[in-house]
Amino acid sequence: MTINLKTARILISNDDGVNAEGLALLEKIARTLSDDVWVVAPEHEQSGAGHSLSLHKPLRVRHVGEKRFAVDGTPTDAVLLGVMEVMKDKRPDLMISGINRGSNLAEDVTYSGTVSAAMEATLLEIPSIAFSNQIKGAVNWDVPEKYTADIIRKLAATDIGHDRLINVNFPAVPLADVKGMKLCPQGRRRLDDNLDRRIDPQGRPYIWIGGQRTIPFSDHPEADFWVIREGYITVTPLSLDMTDYGMLKALEGVV
Repeated sequence: MTINLKTARILISNDDGVNAEGLALLEKIARTLSDDVWVVAPEHEQSGAGHSLSLHKPLRVRHVGEKRFAVDGTPTDAVLLGVMEVMKDKRPDLMISGINRGSNLAEDVTYSGTVSAAMEATLLEIPSIAFSNQIKGAVNWDVPEKYTADIIRKLAATDIGHDRLINVNFPAVPLADVKGMKLCPQGRRRLDDNLDRRIDPQGRPYIWIGGQRTIPFSDHPEADFWVIREGYITVTPLSLDMTDYGMLKALEGVV
């Protein structure tokens, strides 16, 4: 089903929190496309929260402005409450997530709260797009500011599918160096030891989980994390159906 953006009700969320710079930019862009834009985002940063749902604590929704709400939970919580509570009178026609401060490529999508917010909307049968902005040094929002609206228009004119979402990543290059947009598959990088082990002032050890994975799991020159290095905006369709149909067939008669 295609979306008429002029009359569309749009829900925005993220994982960087309701006061994040990237969310403010995405909201500004969305308001050039539709007059019915809502923000329901986490109260605080939830990077790396994945598709987690708060089951063992009550959730509070705080009204922070016109059609703007903060949820003291995860990105998944925010989207679920946005659709089922805040916007229960009329469901959104489109959900957009981000713009994340940092890329979400390859295996990042399994950890990303930005992508998971879009996943939750997809589970609720709402077409969804996740946007992330790669960082190398200082954060530069020029590329997403120029291209986001056009990408939303193009994707809204297609049938995304009830169990699909779109993951978009902007390269950390000057605006003039962007080569364009490229459809590409999700990649995979090796999980190496990216733990930063330190000692606090009291002599107690602690660990930061961080560092950028750079070693490819397999040589796939068209994978998202390779393509973005060339200066392209990556556009990757993701499916909620994680079934490996090739292995499903291969295991016939074995299990």
